[in-house]
Amino acid sequence: MEYFSPLLKIIVSFETIINYYFDMPDSLTTTDAPLLLQDFLPYRLAVLAKLVGAAFSQAYGERFGISNPQWRVLFALGRKPNCSASHVVQHAALDKVQVSRAVAGLIQMGFVARQIDTTDRRNSVLNMTEVGREIYDQIVPEALAFEASLKEGLSDAEVHQLDALLLKLVAKASKL
Repeated sequence: MEYFSPLLKIIVSFETIINYYFDMPDSLTTTDAPLLLQDFLPYRLAVLAKLVGAAFSQAYGERFGISNPQWRVLFALGRKPNCSASHVVQHAALDKVQVSRAVAGLIQMGFVARQIDTTDRRNSVLNMTEVGREIYDQIVPEALAFEASLKEGLSDAEVHQLDALLLKLVAKASKL
């Protein structure tokens, strides 16, 4: 399955080459070592996240008309139905405003329903509707295929090493 539209691939590739791989001129004079953006780990992770997110959004955005935050909400609800928006915030790497907007859009599209929590009437719980579940069930195999294509060229040892390194970075970053 082709996840990269040719035009997006050209634009992203050109932007990546210009903005990432070519050294930026160092116009600041300092005695300290310069901060080279293309070597700065947070920047490199942000570039990777943007490239991966843009590529994966091709798999669901055009087909289902949902945004990146909306698919994350669906995936959080797929993992744990009957949960609060606060739970989605914790498990979808989104802030409260992003979750609120994504949920509102998903409710409007008929993919998610909000109900009063029967155990605590001050709260509400979110669930996918039948249509939302059908969309989710179609996106999951595409997500797994996308992940497999992203890992192509990496050995099993490299995949395990990458997973271990990402876990360490997440643990460290969450303590900062």
